[in-house]
Amino acid sequence: MIEIKVPTIGESISEVTLVKWLKNDGDYVERDEVIAELESEKATFEVNAEQAGVLKTVGHEGDTLNIGDVLASIDEAAAKPEKPEVRSQKSEGDGNGMMKSQETARQKQPAETKKQEPTEHIEVRKPVVQKPPTPNKQQETELKATPLASAIIADKNVNPSTITPSGIGGKILKDDVLEALTHPGRKPGIELFSRAEKSEKMSNLRKTVSRRLVEAKNTTAMLTTFNEVNMGPIMDIRAKYKDKFKEQHGVNLGFMSFFTKAICYALQEWPAVNSYIDGDSIISHSYCDISIAVSAPKGLVVPVIRNAESLSMAEIEKKVLELATKARDNKLSLEEMQGGTFTITNGGVFGSLMSTPIINIPQSAILGMHKIEERPVVVDKQIVIRSMMYVALSYDHRIIDGRESVSFLVRVKELLENPDQLLFGNDPVKTLLEL
Repeated sequence: MIEIKVPTIGESISEVTLVKWLKNDGDYVERDEVIAELESEKATFEVNAEQAGVLKTVGHEGDTLNIGDVLASIDEAAAKPEKPEVRSQKSEGDGNGMMKSQETARQKQPAETKKQEPTEHIEVRKPVVQKPPTPNKQQETELKATPLASAIIADKNVNPSTITPSGIGGKILKDDVLEALTHPGRKPGIELFSRAEKSEKMSNLRKTVSRRLVEAKNTTAMLTTFNEVNMGPIMDIRAKYKDKFKEQHGVNLGFMSFFTKAICYALQEWPAVNSYIDGDSIISHSYCDISIAVSAPKGLVVPVIRNAESLSMAEIEKKVLELATKARDNKLSLEEMQGGTFTITNGGVFGSLMSTPIINIPQSAILGMHKIEERPVVVDKQIVIRSMMYVALSYDHRIIDGRESVSFLVRVKELLENPDQLLFGNDPVKTLLEL
């Protein structure tokens, strides 16, 4: 009998939550088979069986366990259960009877049918579109409704699934139909004027996010500066090259690669934004590890793109897709979430027009992207319509001065509005003239 203990997963992590068992008590498990899913304050990770045998679970789902606690045990000496034999069907008197009968049937088929045989195993079915049922006489007899309620349903063409029955045995009454007609947007089963409350235990990940956000507000001199970017040039590039980009690189051309590129150039020009405070020292980075805020099923996570300044547009897009997919599936490792020198967060995907993002400590700055909206702007004393985005830079004023923060954001704006500069980080004409 061997014990499976909660592994050490980081110097600062002392406890985890048992999210769910992937194998049941008494199941026979193979070596290295995943048996449970644990959640720390930073990530979700899996626990594997160290040996093959019968599993004996100890912890319960939802339990908070300390590092080193016994999670389960495995009985190595237990015999592996035999799999039931699958017997093939054969005709009586001849083991090849089935094959012969099939061959005979084939020989009896018309010539046209034989020509179609090679494609018989490929079946293409059209998707079935489920339409809301329209009440009719047959449905009225099947509905558990009073005659008057059934008449109103048929007359007003009401979908019975949107009606909450209040009669005995789930019967729909006249008032139920009238209520559905009066409040068509209300979901069935929602109790009117309800004052019910629900208590739910906060996950380790949510507790960590809460603690770090409060810590950032309380320990930094946070300030936010705003600007706006004309996204038209980037949108034109995406419209022109997105199909070829997808064909060539196997990934979509999104906005994140443009922003990441622009930010990397701006960080190298304004290194204070790429630094952080460590006691009485200022630590600066020669590299750009860009953290991407991702909304995962269990809360906000911030995976990191390492050395983003050295990656191509396609490599950045591939990394963003990889990290976002892992975040959605709760497969991010601790290494993929640690570090980072600057963070990008995109509230625009949820419709946010403007916000003040909170710094991801110990970093000193974070850039917020927002919704792209067509707005009237003045260009050469003329009012024109442009696809504009507000951008926000929250920064720690202890280490980044106003001149540096504003200049950094203006540089990002300049690079985004002139995407040709993203190749070298400079204006081609100015580079030619050495200006």
